[in-house]
Amino acid sequence: MKSIQARYSERGPDPQKLIEAVEVELADPGPGEALIEVLASPINPSDLLTLTGMYGVLPELPATAGNEGVGRIVTVGENVETLQPGQLVLLPLGCGTWASHLVAAAADLVALPEGADPQQLAMLAINPPTAALLLSEIVDLKAGDWVIQNAANSAVGGYLVKLAAEQGIRTVNVVRREGAVAAVQAAGGDVVLVDGDDLPKRVRQATQGAGIRLAVDAVGGPATERLASCLGNGGVVVNYGVMSGQPCQVSPTHLIFRGITLTGFWLATWYAGASAERRSALYGDLTRRIARGELAAKVAETFDIRDVKQAVAAAASGGRDGKVLITPRHG
Repeated sequence: MKSIQARYSERGPDPQKLIEAVEVELADPGPGEALIEVLASPINPSDLLTLTGMYGVLPELPATAGNEGVGRIVTVGENVETLQPGQLVLLPLGCGTWASHLVAAAADLVALPEGADPQQLAMLAINPPTAALLLSEIVDLKAGDWVIQNAANSAVGGYLVKLAAEQGIRTVNVVRREGAVAAVQAAGGDVVLVDGDDLPKRVRQATQGAGIRLAVDAVGGPATERLASCLGNGGVVVNYGVMSGQPCQVSPTHLIFRGITLTGFWLATWYAGASAERRSALYGDLTRRIARGELAAKVAETFDIRDVKQAVAAAASGGRDGKVLITPRHG
């Protein structure tokens, strides 16, 4: 079986120049393995950081890119009893999902419901649980509380708006350009503001001086300081991304005199420490919601795996309204 895979052998600031679509001969699945036809795989910020060498965990080179996705089983090896050809499955995290086909251990595959949108299910493993856990694991939030987040037009931001609304939590959503405001408002954001030096003043006006307890930061740099300035005393800023490429900045005045806390969140750390039951409950709930169409992220563009250079360039560009996905052509 021949597979087209997105491979890279070095890291650098221009990942679209380093990634290549190459043809690889796959061996037949061995005992306990399955051959999967990949249907869709997103390009996440973590994928771009991995290609540039700025992510927390980096694979050995050369490597196949892609951290999540969905596929359909083609064949299974010996001793595989729980899965069968034709089933839709969630691919293992970090297995090199930017490919037309791949072989994986059957025990690491998760069967998915038929009839759901594969493109939405392809984005299940990272962004939806991140949004859910940012709301549940950092501060004990209750209905009526406010949360402020930047990068609100991102996939995580969109999931967070929806999940917060279901819990009666109100959101202040900060974006970096005026053109992103309408989409976040349409998604259900209670307050949507363009970032700027006077952000704290506008947030106080919009929330009638509410004591916001949680700020969710995906940007870093001075944007972190602006979020901290919007919090009430004792609030928490949780950073989960570095879109600016800069270290988080928080004034000692906030830390010392206002009791503001700056912390970080990484899904991999939570996953490693959570019980199997906790992980299963979270992912099971999110899978059902996505399958029913209750949770969704906008898709901006899709690209064939052979066009991976263009796909990475599109994902790295600013001004997108939605996620870029790799959807390999088959046949």
